[in-house]
Amino acid sequence: MPNMLPASRVERSPLCAALRQAIPPSVRATGVRADRPADEGRRWRFSSLLPSIGLAFPCAAAAVQPSALPRGETELAPLETVVVTAVAPASPLTVITDPKVPRQPIPASDGADYLKTIPGFSAIRNGGSNGDPVLRGMFGSRLNILSNGSPMPGACPARMDAPTSYISPENFDRLIVIKGPQSVLWGPGASAGTIRFERDTPRFDKAGVRFDGAVLAGGYGRNDQSADLTFGDERFYARVTANHAHSQDYRDGDGNTVPSRWDKWNTDLTLGFTPDADTVFELTAGTGDGNARYAGRSMDGTRFRRESLSGRFEKRNLGETLRKIEAQLYYNDADHVMDNFTLRAPDPTSMMPNPMAADVNRTTVGGRLAATWQWGTRFDLTGGMDWQRSRHRSRSGTDVSPYQDAAWSKDATLGNLGWFAEGTWHADAMQRVVAGARLDLASAKDWRTNVGMMPMPNPSAGERRTAVLPSGFVRYERDLDALPATVYAGLGHVERFPDYWELFAPNMGPSGSSNAFDGLRPEKTTQLDIGAQYRTAALDAWVSAYAGYVQNFILFSYAPGGMMGDTSTARNVDAAIMGAELGVSYRLAPSWRVGSTLAYAAGNNRSDGGPLPQMPPLELRLSANYDSGAWSAGVLWRLVAAQHRVALNEGNVVGKDFGASSGFGTLALNATYAFSKHVKLTLGVDNLFNRTYSEHLNLAGNAGFGYGASVPVNEPGRTGWARLTMQF
Repeated sequence: MPNMLPASRVERSPLCAALRQAIPPSVRATGVRADRPADEGRRWRFSSLLPSIGLAFPCAAAAVQPSALPRGETELAPLETVVVTAVAPASPLTVITDPKVPRQPIPASDGADYLKTIPGFSAIRNGGSNGDPVLRGMFGSRLNILSNGSPMPGACPARMDAPTSYISPENFDRLIVIKGPQSVLWGPGASAGTIRFERDTPRFDKAGVRFDGAVLAGGYGRNDQSADLTFGDERFYARVTANHAHSQDYRDGDGNTVPSRWDKWNTDLTLGFTPDADTVFELTAGTGDGNARYAGRSMDGTRFRRESLSGRFEKRNLGETLRKIEAQLYYNDADHVMDNFTLRAPDPTSMMPNPMAADVNRTTVGGRLAATWQWGTRFDLTGGMDWQRSRHRSRSGTDVSPYQDAAWSKDATLGNLGWFAEGTWHADAMQRVVAGARLDLASAKDWRTNVGMMPMPNPSAGERRTAVLPSGFVRYERDLDALPATVYAGLGHVERFPDYWELFAPNMGPSGSSNAFDGLRPEKTTQLDIGAQYRTAALDAWVSAYAGYVQNFILFSYAPGGMMGDTSTARNVDAAIMGAELGVSYRLAPSWRVGSTLAYAAGNNRSDGGPLPQMPPLELRLSANYDSGAWSAGVLWRLVAAQHRVALNEGNVVGKDFGASSGFGTLALNATYAFSKHVKLTLGVDNLFNRTYSEHLNLAGNAGFGYGASVPVNEPGRTGWARLTMQF
């Protein structure tokens, strides 16, 4: 599979050839010592890892981005010999990458982990896994996250099971990110952006089998296994994707153990019928589960059970004008259990001194119908409708009165029906105008009879809210005559209905009301996006900047609540947001490339004055890469500035600003050897100098594990890993 950038020559460097001969055969063959078990709390020993990485370092650096194009449908592509450290836009405001390619830091455990390699993304850290993605400082349902075309919203009122916690990136073929309110095709409310994890339709000219697989071993007991098996012929195919990932508690740079262990697995089966080259009927069923321990929460996740079912139909080339019709129906069920006694001992000084468990469930059903028309080479249009409906319910128990014996209590139903149209007008060979419009009918019903930790009658019991929400955008793109460059400017507007976590999770609503259901108004985001891309054989440079105004921005505020915990209030304010991402990649020589990316985001609370909370700090990434074909190696230097612009005790349903954060820098190395075009071994070391640091977007450590009220959870210390990838 070719790179987006021109492929480097595969001739072998004399220097690297000499270094290869210097590496002992046993290390060349295995890369790591198999006799070193990775027990809980113990760091990996690098006696065998360092020689190979150290010898490869003179050839080193972080990788160029993987292909922006989908995997070939009729020919098996050779393996990439790169590691993802950052990705560049494939087109204005759109990033496309292959999530099967390993990334650095250590290959992703979930969707949020992988998104962090894209400039502009960060995550609210939970510890080992299940972080919550943030794009340009925006969080939650401002990001429309789709898994194979359907949303998979979690059930936890505090988003312990964020939508990306149910996504294993290696089970998908493409990750597509559209930044900003610059598409209306993929569901409501995407004011910050749209994220799509997609699988391609396999095509066979004759009966055959294809396989992608990987195994990973790393520090702190990390071990992953993934398999993607497809077999079929011209008319039928079957595909099985499965993965398992596990890690024990890690240690920070000071050697302190951070409660963070997790274990998760996913399996999906897809059956397809392709009666001709233009038609696809597809049925997919999947399930998964896992558990995770959290240093920053008062309970752990002991179940993340997912059940999914979807059917899809697509027909292309129906006529001279009607080019495609597509339809999809889906069912997604998230059953999440959290407790304070399975993966820890209850804290007798906390608000939950006794063993407690809660089971929350969210079932989402929906569908999408769309058609694409094309008139000559000048104009194309996609239009259609989508709908979704969610039901949320819960039950609770203790160690002696299991939650399984309790009756379910429904608290919320939410729905959305949307109509959309998006088209492109090619004014000439150099100019394009892309525009879209969307209209959503959103609704929510409050089924709760009581609210609060000390239950009181719910004043909105049985009430139903509805809203009609328009959205749209227009973007101008121009390819320059004098330069191999494209410039663009787009203006978008999105109206977003408050989501489940904003309507039902807060203790209080605006103006001191007893809940947020009645008082929160829909957000209205208007944003300008501008940017440019420049690309030659040697130089690839891009910049993307934005400025926006958010009317009725939904903000959480927290006040100490003593033994009952913090009291949260959700209210509307007006906000201004701005920021930029830029990147450059330069080929110094046929096998050498250096690169850099920079991301900045800022927000101001225009109603109260001061900054918006939960804004990621300025982040710079410097990388270099050497690729001789069989061998490649890289270095990534990540530099994050201090963040002093904070709004104390304000944030979102997951986290709040509890203080300024310090800057930090970490260095990571990777090296890859391709035994053939089908088998490769990748070695990596993250946080090479064993720095002790924490991310700004973080949860305060839980007192049950000995943390203070405003002590952030530190990141892992030095971590080594090895990943063997096979493709046939």
